[in-house]
Amino acid sequence: MSKRVGLYPGTFDPITNGHIDIIRRAIKLVDELVIGVAINRDKGPLFTLEERVEMVTRETSPLTDNSTGKIKVMPFEGLLMHYAEEVGASVIVRGLRAVSDFEYEFQMVGMNQRLNPDIETVFLMAEAKHQAIASRLVKEIARLGGDVGPFVSADVQQQLSDKFGS
Repeated sequence: MSKRVGLYPGTFDPITNGHIDIIRRAIKLVDELVIGVAINRDKGPLFTLEERVEMVTRETSPLTDNSTGKIKVMPFEGLLMHYAEEVGASVIVRGLRAVSDFEYEFQMVGMNQRLNPDIETVFLMAEAKHQAIASRLVKEIARLGGDVGPFVSADVQQQLSDKFGS
């Protein structure tokens, strides 16, 4: 039987408790989960690519200790479906928070299916307590001096504090 590889793509700027929730559940579905940290110059990330890869690696390392799934964190740039083919993914994992996420993701799935119908997309709903968390909002709260502790780990909170000098 061939190894089932899943791909969970995102900018992870920064990685949040919502992302961790999705990753924790996704590793139960595949033999290997590749977390693709996207190089997306259009979004103007707060953290460098290297910082985001290191952050995701550090935050996900405890998940592999007691899991049957294996996690690889790797940067990528370009078309998602090309990267999925490159890493041998048969499944793309996407997290959903709200109906607005679904509308966007629905369009993406349609396009991705046209590009490669052999790669399926699986949607995982974030736990209710994580549904409002968005990296964009976390950065805004941190920038304005608010407490982001409920949304990110202590390490990520410190990195945000270091970036904003708070």
